Amino acid sequence: MTKLDFLQPIEDWLALYFGKKAPAMPKKVKEFIVKYGPYLSLVLLVFAFPVMLAAFGVSTFLTPFSIFRGLSLFAQLSTLIALSTFILQVLALPGLFKRTQKGWYFSFYASLLTALHSLITSNLGSLIIQGLLVWYVLFQIKSYYKN
Repeated sequence: MTKLDFLQPIEDWLALYFGKKAPAMPKKVKEFIVKYGPYLSLVLLVFAFPVMLAAFGVSTFLTPFSIFRGLSLFAQLSTLIALSTFILQVLALPGLFKRTQKGWYFSFYASLLTALHSLITSNLGSLIIQGLLVWYVLFQIKSYYKN
């Protein structure tokens, strides 16, 4: 799985505004991000793993669906989105190191889920600032990721 066709209109719209119409990033900055970004992602994921376990309860590691006991539907959805985002970011790492489109797409899907999470939790500041920044960077460096 690399590309989800039903998300193509969203990708095209974001590519237009963040990849073509936005001011281009200097080439050296793009190369730096592509070269060292996966290492930064790896470090952040390592730090996020214990936080995820703590947030969901250490017992969740052994019984994955116990996190849903006593949670509202809203909290369950929020938890699933956060967990899915974490998994997508983990899946993106090998592709980011190898500079494949698959890695880029996993990062893109994780960014969409992060935006959805910010939207449903009414964290509009995060949605705007993080969304704009992440999508700008992702679409500026997209050309570095090939099949």
